[in-house]
Amino acid sequence: MTALAASILDLFAARGAQAIDVPMLQPADPFLDIAGEDLRRRIFLTESETGETLCLRPEFTIPVCLDHIANRAATPRRYAYLGEVFRQRRDGESEFVQAGIEDLGDPDTARADARSLADAHALLAMALPGLPLAVTLGDQTVFEAVLAALGLPRGWQKRLARAFGSAEMVEAALADLADPPAGRGLAGDANLIAASGDRAALAAFIEGEMREAGISPSAGRTPDEIARRLIEKAELSRLRLTPAQLDALKTFLAIHVPLAEAPAALAGFAASSGIVLGEALDLFSARADAILSNGLKAKDIAYDAAFGRPLDYYTGVVFEIAAPGGPRPLVGGGRYDRLLTLLGAERPIPGVGFSVWLDRIEKAREGRG
Repeated sequence: MTALAASILDLFAARGAQAIDVPMLQPADPFLDIAGEDLRRRIFLTESETGETLCLRPEFTIPVCLDHIANRAATPRRYAYLGEVFRQRRDGESEFVQAGIEDLGDPDTARADARSLADAHALLAMALPGLPLAVTLGDQTVFEAVLAALGLPRGWQKRLARAFGSAEMVEAALADLADPPAGRGLAGDANLIAASGDRAALAAFIEGEMREAGISPSAGRTPDEIARRLIEKAELSRLRLTPAQLDALKTFLAIHVPLAEAPAALAGFAASSGIVLGEALDLFSARADAILSNGLKAKDIAYDAAFGRPLDYYTGVVFEIAAPGGPRPLVGGGRYDRLLTLLGAERPIPGVGFSVWLDRIEKAREGRG
């Protein structure tokens, strides 16, 4: 174990996080079903002797949550980990080391969110002393509250919520909102079936087409998931939003202010748009106060209304920490209150956590001599 890894584990223990070790081979379905397209296309799949689809763990959050559920552990509980994860990456590397904390079961959302960010920041301050750090924070809950308050149809709310954090996907969705394309991406029988809304028939048609093309229906998104999204697109193509709704969405997504100014900026946006953000704004304000009370410098934390992270299980705050001018973030994290229920927990368990890329930290240390 490197000196850096040992120091990180000592820091986690001092902050009350229990070390956990989860298997390197994991069931693939939770990642394929829940984690999102960005991670799904980069995982390494294999099979067990019984035919179960497995994968090399591409991240730790889902395995830690599965272990927590399997052991019926009491909450609140904080888990710390450090180990290899495996993803296909453009630079050719596929194995790298992550460390982090998953904080499960704390009912005080604002406090837990602030603690997660403070833990991540403390790790970087220890590993890279004196290096300026910039925190970017977004909030899925606020974004979804804006969509609902503006009166967007449920289908558009779901599509935009899935696109949150991807500038390209949001831009494409807004373009479709302004001028919905009728049947884009569909042709022939698929278009007719999607227009009818018969999801089972469309899924069967898609599965047949995949088999004829030599594509396994279990590779990537399932025929049923593809059918659901195509039918949703067909329904959305018949809807248009008003210029006022589109303008309000664009105004919201352009908000980028220091965290200390963010509650007032959101309240001002809501008032000027004639909407009420209610509990979402209350929680945001409480979290901002909790974060700033943890000793982090207000000038180093920015709220970006359009900022998200490419994992579909996030439900609330999301954040990244980077060195100013650095090519990639050093830390990423966020809240995932629905994840444990989706993974089979008998009752809802709130969760928030972060991961740090040790290879990026090592490169930053090398760059500083």
